[in-house]
Amino acid sequence: MAQQDSDLSSQTTLIPHNQQPLVIRTYPSTSQLEKAIQNAAAAQEKWARVPLSQRIAIGRSFTEEFGNMRDEIPLELTLQMGRPISQVPGEIRGTLDRADYMLNIAETALADVTLEDTDKPGFRRFIRRAPLGVVLIVAPWNYPFLVMINSVLPALVAGNSVIIKPSPQTPLAAERFASAFHKAGVPHDVLQVIHLSPELTSAAVKHPLVDFVSFTGSVAGGRAVDIAAAEAPGFKGVGLELGGKDPAYVRPDANVDYTVAELVDGAMFNSGQSCCAVERIYVHEAIYDEFVSKFAEITKKYKLGDPTEPETNLGPVVSLASAERIRKQVSAAVQAGAKALIPETLFSAAQVGTAYVAPQVLVDVNHTMDVMMEETFGPVVGIQKVGSDEEAIALMNDSPYGLTASIWTDAEGHPESQEAFLRLADEIHAGTVYLNRCDFLDPALAWTGVKNSGRGVSLSKFGYDQLTRAKSVHMKIKTSP
Repeated sequence: MAQQDSDLSSQTTLIPHNQQPLVIRTYPSTSQLEKAIQNAAAAQEKWARVPLSQRIAIGRSFTEEFGNMRDEIPLELTLQMGRPISQVPGEIRGTLDRADYMLNIAETALADVTLEDTDKPGFRRFIRRAPLGVVLIVAPWNYPFLVMINSVLPALVAGNSVIIKPSPQTPLAAERFASAFHKAGVPHDVLQVIHLSPELTSAAVKHPLVDFVSFTGSVAGGRAVDIAAAEAPGFKGVGLELGGKDPAYVRPDANVDYTVAELVDGAMFNSGQSCCAVERIYVHEAIYDEFVSKFAEITKKYKLGDPTEPETNLGPVVSLASAERIRKQVSAAVQAGAKALIPETLFSAAQVGTAYVAPQVLVDVNHTMDVMMEETFGPVVGIQKVGSDEEAIALMNDSPYGLTASIWTDAEGHPESQEAFLRLADEIHAGTVYLNRCDFLDPALAWTGVKNSGRGVSLSKFGYDQLTRAKSVHMKIKTSP
C-alpha cells in the first residue's frame, strides 16, 4: 500500500507483493499548490482558444505516444498495484480503444446545437458547449490508465485544463500518462500531476479556481470530496464514481459452461479489485448445483503468486490492510453459516501478514451477511440460490449500490428470453445492465451509477456533456424596420 510519511510532507508507495518501498513523492506546500492552480486557470484560457480540430489532433498524437510506452508500462504498473504482469497489456489496449472512440465523437459531441429549423427571419440561435475551466481529477489505483482516460482526455479536448491528483499507490502511472500528453503537445500548465495529502486534496477541491471535480474511489472518499465541494465558495460540479456490489443472475436456460467461465473471470480478475467486479451471483435452482460445482472447479485452478512472474494469473490485493479486511469478511460469513468451497491450502502464498488472499467461493449465503451487502474488493464471491426471476431481481436491488448488473440467459436460442431480459433490465437499479457479459466498459455507452455508486457520467457523448456547460447564444440580426 502507499503510506503518508511521518513528517506528513511525502508519501511512500509500497510494492504489494513484497511490501518494499518503490517510490517516494513529496507534497507541495500550500503556496506551491496555490501557484499550480493559478497557472492551470491562466493556461486554460489560452487552451480554450486552440481550435477543436487541433485539440483533437493532439489527442491523436497522445495515443501514439502512449502506445509507444506499451513495453515499459507492464512491470512498472505491476510493481505499483500488484496486477499480474501478463494482464497489464489489456489495460493499455483498453485505454487506447477508449481514447480512439472519444476522439472520434468529439467533433459531433462538442458541436453547436443549431436551431435553424425554428429560427424566425432575422434571428439566429444556437447552444454551444463551453469548457468548465479547471478540472481536478482524483484518480484511483486499481485501473489508473483506464479511469484517467475516461475523464482526462475529454476534459482536455473540450478545452479545460486538468490537474490529476493520482492515488499514492500509482504515482508513476499518472506521471507517465501526463508525459504522453505533454509529448503530444499539451502545455504543461494545461495538464499537471500533483501528489497531494488528504488535507491538500480537500484544499484543492475547495479552491475557487477549481470548477469541477471528478472523483473515483470509495464511498467514504466520495462523500468527503462532495462535502468539501459544498463548503467551497460558489457551486462547483462534482462527478463521483464510487463503489459497487455488482450482482449477476443466471436464469435456468443459461449456457452453464460459458456463463461459469465468464463469471469466474468477472469475479476474480484483478483480484476482484474493480468497482464493477461481480461480487454476488443469484442462480436459478434448476441449474444451481451444476453451476456451483463448475464455478468452484475453475476457481481452484488459479495460480496465486508473484505478479511479476508470467504464469501468475492472480496477484496480491493492494495492501496488508485490504487483505486483512477481506479475510475478516469471509470469516464473518462462515461464522454466520456460509460454506467456503475453496480450500485455502491450495494457495500456499495466501498467508496472514501478506497481501496474498486466496480466491473464495461462498454458498449458503444471505443478505444478513456483509459479504452479500458490502463491497469486498477482493477475489471473493457469494452464490445464492433463487427460485424465480422475481426473487432474483428483488435480491439484486436489495443493495446500497447500483453500478452494473448482469443477466445470463439463452437469448440466442430463445427469443422470449431476450424479451425477458429487456423486461428485467428495466426493473434493475443499476447504471449498466449486461446480457451475457460483465465487468466491461463500452466507451459508446454512458458509464454511470445509482445509489451509493455515485452520480455523474463518463464516456459516450454524455461524458463530454459532464465536462462542459451549455451556453446559449441568441442573435437578433435584423433590427431595421
